[in-house]
Amino acid sequence: MRLGRELRLLLVALAAMFGQQTFAALGRGLVTVIAPAIIADLAFDPAWVGVYVSIAALASLVFQLGCGSFIISQGALRMSQVALVFLAVGLFAASSGWLLMFALSALIGGGGAAMSTPASSHLLGRYTPMRYTPLVFSIKQTAVPAGLLLAGLLGPAITAAWGWRAALDVAALGCLAYALLLQPLAREFDSDRDPARRFRMSDFATTMASVVATTELRNLSLACFAFNGLQTVFTSYFIIYLTDLDYGLALAGAVFSAAMVVAVPGRILWGWLGSTVVAPRVMMGGLALGMAGSTLACGFFSAGWPVALVGLVASGLSASAMSWHGVVLAEAARLAGPGMRGASTGGVLSFGQVGALLLPLVYAVVLALGGGHGLGFAICGLPALVVGVMLLRRPAGQG
Repeated sequence: MRLGRELRLLLVALAAMFGQQTFAALGRGLVTVIAPAIIADLAFDPAWVGVYVSIAALASLVFQLGCGSFIISQGALRMSQVALVFLAVGLFAASSGWLLMFALSALIGGGGAAMSTPASSHLLGRYTPMRYTPLVFSIKQTAVPAGLLLAGLLGPAITAAWGWRAALDVAALGCLAYALLLQPLAREFDSDRDPARRFRMSDFATTMASVVATTELRNLSLACFAFNGLQTVFTSYFIIYLTDLDYGLALAGAVFSAAMVVAVPGRILWGWLGSTVVAPRVMMGGLALGMAGSTLACGFFSAGWPVALVGLVASGLSASAMSWHGVVLAEAARLAGPGMRGASTGGVLSFGQVGALLLPLVYAVVLALGGGHGLGFAICGLPALVVGVMLLRRPAGQG
C-alpha cells in the first residue's frame, strides 16, 4: 500500500511539473519564435533579439540565485504558480508592442521562467528514488521541447490568423489557467515548506558558493554555461536564420518544431542511459561534442540546401543542445546537500543563465558586424567543444 501511494504521488508530481515546464517553455520561447513577424511589423533590427534574450537571461540569473529560500518557505508548487503568473504578465507586456515593455517582458518573463525549473526539481526530488532521478528528471524536462514545439506550431498559425499580439495573449491566458489548475495539489506538494525560512541577500552568495565548492558541481556548472547558452542561441535565432534564407515563417516554424520532436525521446534516452549504462560525465561530454558538430554544420547553411537536410542538422542540434537537461539536473540534485535541491539546481542553472546572457550577445555582435548567422552559430558552439573535450578527458574515477 505504501509503495502504491509513493508511486502514485510520483506520477502526479511528474504530470503536474511536466505541464508547468511545458507552459514555461511556451511562454519564454514564443517571443523569439514569432520574432520575424514582430520585427517586420515594428521595424526592429534582428540584433535586438539578442538583447531581449540577454535581458531575460540576466533576470533568470538573479531569480535562480535567489529563489531557493522562497521555494523552501513558500513551497515548490506555490512558486511554480508564481512563475506561471510572472510569465503571463511578461507576455501581456510584450503584446503591447512598446519597446520599453519588451524590456519589461524580458525581465518579468525571464524571471518567471527561471523559477520554474528549480521549483519542479525540488518537488520531484522529494518523490523520486535517487537511482532513477536522471530518468525522471529527463521525462519532466521533455516538457521544454514540447512547449517549444507548441510555440513553433501554434505561434505562427495564430500570428497568421489574428496577429502576433494575439499569439502572445493566448499564451499568457494559458499560463494563468494552468496556474489555477495546480492549486488543488498544493496541500500535498507544499507540505514540506518551512514558513520560518526568510530570504536574505546572502542567499545569492550561499547558492553560488554551494556549486563551486566541489569539482563535480564546478564541472556541472561549466557544462551548463555552454549548453544553456547554445540552447538559447538556437531557440532565439534559428527561425530568424531560416527566414533570412527565404523560408516563410510557417515553414521555418515547422522545421523548428520537427526538430523539437527529436528532443523529446532524446531527453528520455539520455536520461535512461545516464541512469543505467553511461556515467553522467561521459553522457554530457558526448552531448557537448554533438552540439559543437551540429553548430558547425549550421554555419554552412545556404538557400540551396534541401529543407530535409536543414531539418536533419536542426534535429541533431535539438538532440544535443535541447536534450541535456535531465542528466545535468539529476546530477545537481544528487550532489546537493540536505534540503538544498532547489538551491543547488538554481545555482548550477545560474551558470547556464550566464551562458544564455553572453552567447546571444556574442551572436548579436557577429550580426551587427556583418558576420552572418552561420558564423554566429559556429562561434557559439565553441564553448560546447571545450566542455566536451574537458569532460571526456577526465579520468573516470574523478566524477
